[in-house]
Amino acid sequence: MRHLLEAALAQRVPLRVPGTNALRLIDGAGDGLPGIELEDFAGRWLLSTRDREIPREMSEWLRNQARTVYWKRLDQQQKDSPAHLSGPFQEQPFTIHEGGLAFGISFQAGYSQGIFLDQRDNRAELRARLKPGMTLLNTFAYTGAFSVYAAAAGATATTLDLAQPYLDWAKRNFSLNGFDPEVHFFCKGDTFHWLTRFAKQGRKFDGIVLDPPTFSRDKEGKVFRVEKDYGTLAGLAFACLAPGGFVLASTNCRTLDPRAFEAQLRGASRQPLKVRYAPMPGDFTGEAYLKSLWLDR
Repeated sequence: MRHLLEAALAQRVPLRVPGTNALRLIDGAGDGLPGIELEDFAGRWLLSTRDREIPREMSEWLRNQARTVYWKRLDQQQKDSPAHLSGPFQEQPFTIHEGGLAFGISFQAGYSQGIFLDQRDNRAELRARLKPGMTLLNTFAYTGAFSVYAAAAGATATTLDLAQPYLDWAKRNFSLNGFDPEVHFFCKGDTFHWLTRFAKQGRKFDGIVLDPPTFSRDKEGKVFRVEKDYGTLAGLAFACLAPGGFVLASTNCRTLDPRAFEAQLRGASRQPLKVRYAPMPGDFTGEAYLKSLWLDR
């Protein structure tokens, strides 16, 4: 196992570019290590496994790295925060950098630590697409990473999420980068509700990010499943899209066929679309579970 671990790290060396210090070091079967993922957050490592026990050889290898390592089990029912495994404790939030921008990370924040590394290339493309004076709607925004990239491009971001703690985290990410949150917009609530509201108001956006959970249930008990309902969500988004605008539609639903995903999106638009598939970043060598489509009118 040790030679596979060392080979995976060596493969990532060219991906370590100035201004970015967070990436995936081991990506399961793609590196010959099925069920094992290892991510680097500014020198602090997060190990994720699908088994209850860490292979002994890997545990020893990690302890010999002389760095902070935390561990979480994937697909757990309770979605607990990672547990300390070795090295110094990291009990306070800290900052990582991606694309020269700063983002707050916490190993005590629950199942997710503050940013999804598999969206790195999409965030970079979003920044390149947006220009000063343009507008972005970032739905299901989590901690607002796409919104921060929009602000870096000079655009005005509307950050939408159901959870106020994540909106507060997003505002802190803005401040970390010297962007005033007060000149941007933050909306708490259900994305379907807000998209309907924006459409009635005639509010349009130059870019919209859609990256919903695979499954959710609103307060009225209505269920959303990506496999059959993404088209409905996309239709609401298209109603808020400015002429010449774009939508980034993503899902990490492993059971949704890419062609079926595209068909849902095309069927939701009343106008022809230019569609481009976006591959995952180079450090994600395993299953291409993240499906991302750039949709241009």
